[in-house]
Order: sequence, then C-alpha cells, then structure tokens
Amino acid sequence: MHALHWDGHSLQVRTTQPEPKLTARKALVKVSLAGICSTDLQILRGYMGFSGVPGHEFVGTVVDGPDTLKGQRVVGEINFACGACGWCAQNLQRHCPTRQVMGILNADGSFAEYLAVPIENLHIVPENVADEEAVFTEPLAAAYEILEQLPVQPETEVVVLGDGKLGLLCAQVLHSVGARVTLVGKHTEKLALVRRGGIATVLVADWTPHPVEVVVEATGSTLGLTLAMATVRPRGTLVLKSTVAQEHTLSLAPLVINEVTVIGSRCGRFPPALHALSQKQLALTPLITATYPLADGITAMNRATEQSVLKVLLRNG
Repeated sequence: MHALHWDGHSLQVRTTQPEPKLTARKALVKVSLAGICSTDLQILRGYMGFSGVPGHEFVGTVVDGPDTLKGQRVVGEINFACGACGWCAQNLQRHCPTRQVMGILNADGSFAEYLAVPIENLHIVPENVADEEAVFTEPLAAAYEILEQLPVQPETEVVVLGDGKLGLLCAQVLHSVGARVTLVGKHTEKLALVRRGGIATVLVADWTPHPVEVVVEATGSTLGLTLAMATVRPRGTLVLKSTVAQEHTLSLAPLVINEVTVIGSRCGRFPPALHALSQKQLALTPLITATYPLADGITAMNRATEQSVLKVLLRNG
C-alpha cells in the first residue's frame, strides 16, 4: 500500500508499505482523509523518537472487522490501551502505561491507505457530518477535553494563546459554552475566522497581558508558556495544550507565588466532538487550507509548516 514513512531522519512516500496486520481486537480501516497536525510536525523534529507511519487524525471506512462495523464510516481515538491495567479499569485508557499511540508511539498512523485500529477506539460518524468535518474529530475532542477538566461557567474570562488549528478550535469550544473568550495570535487572517463568530481577537504584537481567570496555552512554541504565565491571574488556571520537541527553561516560581493551578490537557473523548459536529455548532471547514493526494504527502507536510497555513489534509484515492 501507499504510505508516508518517517525513519527518524527522513520522510518518504512508500508504495510497498505492508498492510497492517489484524488481530482479534482490531479492525482494518481504509482511510479517506487524514489531517496533518502540529504534533506530526514535531515528530519530524524528534518528538517522542517516533519512526513509522505518522498521522492520528482521520476519517475512513471499515473494510475488515466485526460485521457491525463493516462498511461504516468511522473515526478513531488514538491511544491503544492494554485494557487490563488499573488505569484502563478507571476508563483512563489514554494513560495506560503500556499504551501505543497512533502515529506517535509504537503504532503506525493514518498517513497511509489502510490503518488498523482497536475496535473499542472506533466511533461511527453521523450521516450528516461530511468527511471534511469528521477529520477534525480528534483535535476537536482535545478542545472539548478542557470542559471535562475544568468547569467553565458562562461569562468566565478566558484568553486562548495561539491562532493555530488547536487554538482556533479551543476558542470556539469555550465560546460555545458562554465564556468571554479572547484569542491572541500572530495572523490577522486566522483571527478573522473566529472573529466573525463573535469571538474577540487581538494580535500578539498589540496584546498587553492582564490577569484573567483562565488561560489556554496553544501556541506550540517555547515562548507561549512565558506569555501564559504573565496572563493568568493569582489563583487562576493555566491549561497547557502545546507539545513541543524543543527543550526550554524558565522559572516556575511565579506559579507557586501566585498559586496558579496548572492543567496538562491532551486527548479528549470523541462523543462530545461528534455531537457538536452533528449539530453544526462550530465552523471547521474554513480552517482547511489545502488537500493533497497521499502520493504528494511530502509536499503536503512542507506546506503544513508554513506560518500562514492552517489545516492541510491528505486524501486517499
């Protein structure tokens, strides 16, 4: 099959990549669309020391597996857990100590024609949700995870730092529950995508940090945490969304002095995201900058690194 493959040093388009081997717990999915995420770009910079087929955002059709799933259009959660440990027993499979993570840790990902996914990770896509919307399920679930971890009340003042794909999603999700959201970013055209939905925006060059109750750091940069710490109020909450391969240092003393609650926030449950997609609550397709065939995957990955670009998709067939 065709696939993008990262060997730890270079990215290649392979035409003879072996198809995934199925086990009793997995289904074979023919990938329709896959999204390039900032984490995928960090993989190419050494994040997690991954080698194999990257990619963890996808929508596709089950071609082999249980009869109840065959022919169904699906999306899939990315953490492949053991199902037997204490964390799994608490329904915290994303923290299973022996987990594999699709396209990130010891498991091939979605930048391929076919993908093997544990059956329990798959979710059927509602009929009224287009592939171009469904492919956002995984990052949208990560945005909704903030609401699982932190009770955000109407009129809560929130600053989201970063106008990349995840920052735009987080801003929309928080706005949808009535929070007073300000999105701070570097790109006028990106900020405009959410401003038309009633979200306040400001360019970082014009931003003067002032203490607010909740700050979501989604810049994907080493400088984001410094700015976030300058923005969160004493006894406020700082939500960290960025995963950055690059090492960085800074004093954490202000977090102690100001008694700031820090929440690491990663993956989320898919049902809230799929419900929002089915209800057409968010504007997602305007975030798509370009779609490339899988055979042009290297070009697509290079395009995704450009600052003006938001979501780049890979299409099979």
